[in-house]
Amino acid sequence: MDNGIIQVTISSPDGIVTGIQYNGIDNLLEVEDEEVHRGYWDLVWSKTGSTGTTGTFDVFKGTSFKVVVETEDQVEVSFTRTWDISVEGDVVPLNLDKRFIMLRNSPGFYSYAVFEHLEEWPPFNLPQVRIVFKLRKDKFHYMAVADNRQRFMPLPEDRLLDRGQPLATPEAVLLVNPVEPEFKGEVDDKYQYSSENKDLKVHGWISLNPPVGFWQITPSSEFRSGGPIKQNLTSHVGPYCLAMFLSAHYAGEDLVLKLNPGEPWKKVFGPVFLYLNSVTSEDNAFSLWEDAKNQMLRETQKWPYSFPASEDFPKPDQRGKVCGRLEVQDRYVSYEPIPANGAYIGLAPLGDVGSWQRECKGYQFWTRADEDGNFTIDNIRTGEYNICAWVPGFIGDYKYDVVVNITEGCDISLGDLIYEPLRNGPTLWEIGIPDRTAAEFYIPDPDPKYINKLYVNHPDRYRQYGLWERYADLYPDGDLVFTVGISDYKNDWFFAQVNRKKEDGTYQGTTWQIKFMLGDVDHTGTYTLRLALATAHLAELQVRVNDPKSDPPLFTTGEIGHDNTIARHGIHGLYRLYNIDVAGVELVEGENIIFLTQAMNTDPLQGIMYDYIRLECPPSTSS
Repeated sequence: MDNGIIQVTISSPDGIVTGIQYNGIDNLLEVEDEEVHRGYWDLVWSKTGSTGTTGTFDVFKGTSFKVVVETEDQVEVSFTRTWDISVEGDVVPLNLDKRFIMLRNSPGFYSYAVFEHLEEWPPFNLPQVRIVFKLRKDKFHYMAVADNRQRFMPLPEDRLLDRGQPLATPEAVLLVNPVEPEFKGEVDDKYQYSSENKDLKVHGWISLNPPVGFWQITPSSEFRSGGPIKQNLTSHVGPYCLAMFLSAHYAGEDLVLKLNPGEPWKKVFGPVFLYLNSVTSEDNAFSLWEDAKNQMLRETQKWPYSFPASEDFPKPDQRGKVCGRLEVQDRYVSYEPIPANGAYIGLAPLGDVGSWQRECKGYQFWTRADEDGNFTIDNIRTGEYNICAWVPGFIGDYKYDVVVNITEGCDISLGDLIYEPLRNGPTLWEIGIPDRTAAEFYIPDPDPKYINKLYVNHPDRYRQYGLWERYADLYPDGDLVFTVGISDYKNDWFFAQVNRKKEDGTYQGTTWQIKFMLGDVDHTGTYTLRLALATAHLAELQVRVNDPKSDPPLFTTGEIGHDNTIARHGIHGLYRLYNIDVAGVELVEGENIIFLTQAMNTDPLQGIMYDYIRLECPPSTSS
């Protein structure tokens, strides 16, 4: 495909991008790699009944090639692979259609794919779908993911055993003898550059000689799994540039797509835009990032695109629109409903309250409410949806109790919606901010041996490697004790409850204490402890009140979570909310202590992050 600005070479019938020629560079992709490893779609699948997030890796190749559109203004090509029963067990039971589009006068190209599973075919699991571009390592050395997350990157050779020291996870490597000495002593880990879906719109690489940019632009998140704050990989050492459509990162098996027997399924992933830009002077090379951001805005304004030829991608006039206003009614905050300022409001496939964060089969459409709680969501695919929301500053999830049916061209006004977050009585005390992250808590400086220079004096302090090991440094002789009214959660509440490493190399669980004073106790009433978790990984949280040895505990979560957030330098994974009744007879006048024990203790990366904790009085108690 050639429009005079860019020339893209794709193998037929495989549908592998083998070459991208632009601005005098004969190939932007890694010429030292085999052609199949340069620009490709891939997936991971497993047989139904399998557990975990791994499976068979498939750089799926087409078996048939077709030119779908060829005009003066556009070329669209299709590479398809059709499934049949003769390959059952060896090939994922999907019809696959990879598409590539080039437009006239456009410095880039688009790609999307249509996945289809027929109801009579065997079910299976699908943990991952993505598109990958491996760029030339002799050209692309500067990576940009956000305004404050960009830097020169090490070479792939620096991660090999003679130059790098493996750390606690396969992705983390300490650079001990890098090709370029400036990187010596730094940690490289691709998860340090993850982003939430809502922020993951443009990222990529810059070459200085000649000054050229390669960018992956995702103008909509409608086809991504897990909602607006699901985290995904972006770009990393290789140099790699990814578009993740389906992944279990920061969530675990909960976000593995699992088809049931007799379940038909079809989904369009994309289109995404692969955008190229250039300047004449190396002095202006970093302006390519600003230009890429502007191009991202132009692409989002054009969404949904009118030019994809597949009938499975609905055009703008085939979609619908919803608007309304969300208010919050919490009688212990305000007698009157208050606007849901900044609420995340979306349409997601039908499910239970909060199920959108685990949803991966259908499409989701999200926005933020304005300061008055008003919202508009447009360009919605036809179908039945739940209206879902969560409001920063309040616990829990909202779900509208009426199913919304989107039809072509509809414009639905929902009017005023009221969210009543869980509440039994007035707040006795609270720790943290209910925003689904642990970012407000104490995040330590990293061990000087494990620095990523990008995150020194950076707002995302949590992205440094090995912070879990700092807990034992800060609390060498005993676990965290937080005293309500004296302690400050910004300084005195460690961001993750992790295990403590013992001298013999084994690990022990930790028990944190919350101490608080009560002047009067309603011994006949029931107090309520709200525990909102920002993430959990192979953890069990046990709650005890005033007796650290009570068996059984007052409450236990049981084993929860496969988020792996601690290992992957995140600050949240899946949100979990627990509401625990505390009988008044359990409490005393004077000092009380709540004991929070993380009981699973086999490795250093187990643990939980809290979002927010609140103790409420019985409902009859006057504030």
